[in-house]
Amino acid sequence: MGQQGLCRLMLRFNLYKRTNIILQHLKMSQRTDAAAEVLLERKGCAGVITLNRPRFLNTLTLNMVQQVYAQLKKWEQDPETFLIIIKGAGEKAFCAGGDIRAVSEARNTNQEMLRVFFRDEYILNNAIDSCQKPYIALIHGITMGGGAGVSVHGHFRVATEKSVFAMPETAIGLFPDVGGGYFLPRLQGKLGYFLALTGFRLKGRDVYTAGIATHFVDFEKLGMLEEDLLALKSPSKENIADVLETYHAKSKIGQDKPFVLEEHMDKINSWFSANTVEQIVDNLQQDGSSFALEQLKVINKMSPTSLKITLRQLMEGSSKTLPEVLTMEYRLSQACMKGHDFGEGVRADTKTIR
Repeated sequence: MGQQGLCRLMLRFNLYKRTNIILQHLKMSQRTDAAAEVLLERKGCAGVITLNRPRFLNTLTLNMVQQVYAQLKKWEQDPETFLIIIKGAGEKAFCAGGDIRAVSEARNTNQEMLRVFFRDEYILNNAIDSCQKPYIALIHGITMGGGAGVSVHGHFRVATEKSVFAMPETAIGLFPDVGGGYFLPRLQGKLGYFLALTGFRLKGRDVYTAGIATHFVDFEKLGMLEEDLLALKSPSKENIADVLETYHAKSKIGQDKPFVLEEHMDKINSWFSANTVEQIVDNLQQDGSSFALEQLKVINKMSPTSLKITLRQLMEGSSKTLPEVLTMEYRLSQACMKGHDFGEGVRADTKTIR
């Protein structure tokens, strides 16, 4: 082989090496991007989960659900991990729910993904409920749908003045899943039924007053609270509760304001005690007050099928265990995916946050 041929061979070899390096970087970048949807870190005495999709209000993907579950189980068995903290990246949202657009698209292209997504999400919800380590959710900002599922089943939930909680699934042809059939009917009176059927949004301290959060802390103190929790030395659940209670006691924001639904609770308890959606609608019509008619207007915009499913779900769930409720909800989710209302609901209300 002459010198010219050797040069050509070396040039091709170098191009091949460069191409391989570029491809490797691309593959690493793709893996990093996928992993970056959720950050899983050991800090101090704690395992810290950060839902890291702030541009999408930290909505949950299947990849996130599976990563969080796997790490949760590892930390649960790790003697050096004494507590688990979950929070959302950015200041707008803790977690606005599941990625409903991806779920909606999968109805036509990937039926297996639908089964796996709901199954794995509900398995994670149950794992949080049964977690042997204290689990603390910092539910600052928007906390809806699937965001409730990765928070309300834990030991502690910390709300701030910027927290916004809702279960708006009846607007998109679904139902308040992720264990909603368990925790909603266990709220005071018929508050959970009202929240489930109307999608009413609780804000700030009302998230605590309603019983969704266990503590309320000023947003500007949330970082300090996390630092103090991480600095604890081999803490017990009681030690953690003491820190949370100290911050809660110092918070004065919204303390003097009555619960947003306080003046309406007697009527809510009466209206939503009915066993059928039709009777609830009749109750609202017969009352005729401005608040009743406002709720009637909201309910009339919801999926009629979802309203009926949701009412029955909560009635059944009020006497079931969480695993029983999640099993029921999995079956319901698969039936809803085959129905008409969910796809139409997502398309018709693209700005709705689950």
